[in-house]
Amino acid sequence: MVLAAGADPDNEGGPDSGANRTLQAYHDLRALILSGHYEPDSRLTESGLTTQLQVSRGTIRSVLARLAQEGYVTTEANRSARTRSFSVDEAIEILETRAVLESALAAKAAERATEADIAAMTETCKRMWDLQVPGGREEYWNLNRKFHEQVKRAARQATLTRFVDSLLYPLVMQQYRDADRRANPRTDSVREHEAILAAIVTHNPESAAAAMRHHLSSARRALQLNFPTSDDQRDLRKG
Repeated sequence: MVLAAGADPDNEGGPDSGANRTLQAYHDLRALILSGHYEPDSRLTESGLTTQLQVSRGTIRSVLARLAQEGYVTTEANRSARTRSFSVDEAIEILETRAVLESALAAKAAERATEADIAAMTETCKRMWDLQVPGGREEYWNLNRKFHEQVKRAARQATLTRFVDSLLYPLVMQQYRDADRRANPRTDSVREHEAILAAIVTHNPESAAAAMRHHLSSARRALQLNFPTSDDQRDLRKG
C-alpha cells in the first residue's frame, strides 16, 4: 500500500489503528526501561526510537511525553529524553514510601488471599531456598519480584497497587543494585518472605503488615550503608 504524501504511517488503518500503535509503543518502551535495557541517564533519541519501535516520530513524541509525565524519563530541548537517574535521597524516599504502601497491601492480602494465592507464594518461597548458592543471586531477585507481585494480586486492592506501581522502584533497584555486594542472596531475606507468607496464611493483617515493613527496611538499610544520604554527609562533616 502506498501512502499519500505527508501521511502518517501510524494512522494507515485509521485513527483507532494509530491510537493502538501509540499505546503499544508506550508499553514496549516502558517495558524496555523497566527491564534494565537502558542504563540510568541513557539518552533516548527520536530517530533511534523510531527505528527500534518501527513507529513515526509523532508517535515517539507522544510516548516520551507520557513517560516523562509518569517519571520514567526526563525530556530535553533537542527532541530527546533521558532515562531517570535517582539521587540517594530520592531513592530512600521511594523505598520508604514503598514500605508504607506494600505493608498495607500485605495486610489486605492476609484478609483476601485464596488457597491458590497461598500455594503460589509458598512455591516461590521454596524456590528461593534453592537459590541460596553461588551464582543464584540474579534468579533470586527475579523470585523476589515475583513474590511481591503475588502479594499485590492476593490483596485485590487496585488503588494501592496503582500507587505502588507508580513509585518506579524497579528503576531505583537497577541503579543501586550493587548496594548489596554479596555474591549470594541474604539468607535472612528468605526468612523475611516466609514471615510475610505465614501471616497471610493465618489471615493476620497486622502481622503481615509488620513483616512486610521489616523486610523492606532491609533494602533501605543496605542502600544507606553503601551510599550516604545528604543528611549523613552533613552529620559526618559536623563530626
